[in-house]
Amino acid sequence: MAELLGLLVLVALIVGVVTITGRTRRAKELARKESELEPVRKLVFEDITALGEQLQELDLELAGHELDAGMNADYQRALDAYEAAKTAGDRISEPDHVKHVTEILEDGRYAIACVQARVAGEPLPTRRPPCFFDPRHGLSVADVPYVPPGGTQRDVPACALDAERVRAGAEPDVRQVMVGSRRVPYYQGGRAYQPYAMGYFGAFGPMEWMFMGMLFSGGFDALGGLAEGLGEGIGEIGGGIGDMFDGFDF
Repeated sequence: MAELLGLLVLVALIVGVVTITGRTRRAKELARKESELEPVRKLVFEDITALGEQLQELDLELAGHELDAGMNADYQRALDAYEAAKTAGDRISEPDHVKHVTEILEDGRYAIACVQARVAGEPLPTRRPPCFFDPRHGLSVADVPYVPPGGTQRDVPACALDAERVRAGAEPDVRQVMVGSRRVPYYQGGRAYQPYAMGYFGAFGPMEWMFMGMLFSGGFDALGGLAEGLGEGIGEIGGGIGDMFDGFDF
């Protein structure tokens, strides 16, 4: 009887240790995820603020213009995107939420570009990826060859000003983030920034999948994580992208 009692006590101790260890591990994992998410959340809110400022500038451009149905629809779409981004930003609690917000911001900036084109009497702009160097710059206008420090030349989408800088041999205006005590380009910020970039660039077809392969093949932890969480069907192309970008030194 004493042996059985001792065995039960031992089992209870083991169960208690396992339970405490599991809770501690989960708590540490949650703390790690939160520490990774916080700087990205801050980055997203800076982007939301930037969209709001662009809308204020748009209001000035529209002063004195009577909005026709098309202008009004695009303008309302931009306003709705701003409000939706603020609401979604307040609810960020996991990486996929970041991706959702930057998808909304990308759509809002395209709507602004459409309003500006209509006001100027120009054709609606082709929907291109945002500027690689800083998505806040808005739609890219061209793909330009770019060689990052220590990296390999690749064509990346750029806004008009950054395209001009690159072609002139000057440094583009690259979005910087803090990693530890260092400021680095956002695309070298680590895996936490994957959803941020995917929201902006993930919907632009095969060329952009190639581009994202470059983006995550060294600057971020590894290209192997690219297929995680990219949505239905993306897993099938993850391996091919990995092979395509094997050896990149971004």
